Amino acid sequence: MSTPYPFTAIVGQDDLRLALLLNAVSPQVGGVLVRGEKGTAKSTAVRALSALIPQVDIVAGCRFSCDPGSPDPACPDGPHEAGGAATRPARMVELPVGASEDRLVGALDIERALAEGVKAFEPGLLADAHRGILYVDEVNLLHDHLVDLLLDAAAMGASYVEREGVSVRHAARFLLVGTMNPEEGELRPQLLDRFGLTVEVTASREPDQRVEVVRRRLAYDDDPAGFADRWAGDENALRARIVAARALLPEVLLGDGALRQIAATCAAFEVDGMRADIVMARTATALAAWAGRTEVIAEDVRQAALLALPHRRRRNPFDAPGLDEDKLDDTLQEFGDQDDDPDPGPDGPGGGGGGQPPQGGPDAPPQGEEPARPQEADGGEPQSAGGGEQQAVRAAEPFRTKALSVPGIGEGAAGRRSRARTEHGRTTGARRPRGALTKLHLAATVQAAAPHQRARGRSGRGLVVRRDDLRQANREGREGNLVLFVVDASGSMAARQRMSAVKGAVLSLLLDAYQRRDKVGLVTFRGKDAEVALPPTSSVDAAAARLELLPTGGRTPLAAGLLKAHHVLRVERMRDPSRRALLVVVTDGRATGGVDPVALASRSARLHAAEGTAAIVVDCESGPVRLGLAVELARDLGGTAVTLDELRADAIAGLVKDVRTAAGSARRAA
Repeated sequence: MSTPYPFTAIVGQDDLRLALLLNAVSPQVGGVLVRGEKGTAKSTAVRALSALIPQVDIVAGCRFSCDPGSPDPACPDGPHEAGGAATRPARMVELPVGASEDRLVGALDIERALAEGVKAFEPGLLADAHRGILYVDEVNLLHDHLVDLLLDAAAMGASYVEREGVSVRHAARFLLVGTMNPEEGELRPQLLDRFGLTVEVTASREPDQRVEVVRRRLAYDDDPAGFADRWAGDENALRARIVAARALLPEVLLGDGALRQIAATCAAFEVDGMRADIVMARTATALAAWAGRTEVIAEDVRQAALLALPHRRRRNPFDAPGLDEDKLDDTLQEFGDQDDDPDPGPDGPGGGGGGQPPQGGPDAPPQGEEPARPQEADGGEPQSAGGGEQQAVRAAEPFRTKALSVPGIGEGAAGRRSRARTEHGRTTGARRPRGALTKLHLAATVQAAAPHQRARGRSGRGLVVRRDDLRQANREGREGNLVLFVVDASGSMAARQRMSAVKGAVLSLLLDAYQRRDKVGLVTFRGKDAEVALPPTSSVDAAAARLELLPTGGRTPLAAGLLKAHHVLRVERMRDPSRRALLVVVTDGRATGGVDPVALASRSARLHAAEGTAAIVVDCESGPVRLGLAVELARDLGGTAVTLDELRADAIAGLVKDVRTAAGSARRAA
């Protein structure tokens, strides 16, 4: 077994370490969601924490790690007799992104259940993680239904598996840690709310701290055991502190004053629901226990708010997580009486309101400097005018669109837009299983087995079922699509009101894509060429950020934009052939530069039409004299055009729906 990197040897990342330690003290806090860039010790910290959690006593031979002092009466391996206890380290279980539902919650042997009436259950990862840590890397890339199952189990402390009337329940209490890179897509607000705490992690911008990170990592890689031995004293001290905080936790008093501050803070930041209040209360209590105190003070409430509220304030995917600390301090001061606070306790292991996790040990870097703040994405300020370029304008207010869908039945990734054959949804038929049976069609299975009962010697009430009788349920649900925006950013689009309206329309479709779990991409063209401003991604907020900073000016290489889009879609079809695409071209139809640019744009458009890509052209032409070039472009694309004046919710959404339907009809006719 490899030697884990010591938790106390991690440099910086104070918020991450504190959030993990608070959950180790009180798993009821609800887990940690870690947001940030790669290479910032996220997984290292989680694995290191597992070595600090005290060993657990289990019933010998129990696959569900029952506590011998109070075994689960509903344990599938029960009932358990007295004695036969064993001890093992707390587990850290990793949930891979591509895991199936059966791998997560466990699998039932339906054949034995039907034929013998036996609940033959194979435990999943939730059972393995009971009384330990469940680590989900890239939790934002998990299918929504798996995240729902995961968070339901974490909230209830139990996992339920039901298949065609056969039900199994087992305990599943664990410390949940999820990590994600926001650039790869956001979690839905409903799922974000289910995580107790959230922390943002970035690599330090301080050279001395970065040097210390590299020095310690190289020393660990050269001699893991020797490096761990040098930190053993700090590890043992931290492990003892966790045990002491757990023992003190039931004695911590959460007074009315602290509760009032918690409620006032959640109300001031307009947090939905009551989960935030409950999580803040549990976090503040854990902070007090961690600091060695028996009463919650105002600083505990403040630290709890910084960990529990930022991810609960988002109203849409374009809102940046965060908390106004000045507003937080004003609220705490207004609703708190600092004179009533107890003595915060001594400095050191029990000192400070909430206190930071220990950062010391051999070769520790200098402490006291504030960690560097994350740099703003994409450089912050929009580009200024220069070389014919005009400053970016803000998007108009977005609006709600109608439900859009691609015609026919696809087989793409799970989503909420178009009809598709999926593992979840309504049952539409049955077939023989190809590979492992995942969803049993009970009626079809019984119908297949019934004619053979006499030949199989059936004598009792049970049905004699063979594997050949089993039928897989065909299910129809929804899939996500790829929406690729091709936006004209040339000088002809530079009218501020026009570009603002165009950005508002694109922003509205991005919001719809977020809600429908689509992938989005952004191609822009101006000057002499086109560029992929954002490759296809699930992060619509990244697309919105690129759109907001988009400047205008220069010539109109329309053909280059269409060809770039054709290349992007061709690559995406090779990567994910089951995901269907919609092309949205935002232009006035003009094309300049080169020899016969309009004809070149027409030929480029027909490449998309030949491959059956559903398309819509947003006609941004204005003025009393209209050339109708966007309408001709839409005709070449095999799609439909809509004028800028028609860019309202009902018009644009309905048109996209019509375009998709028309594209599907054209493919069926072909």
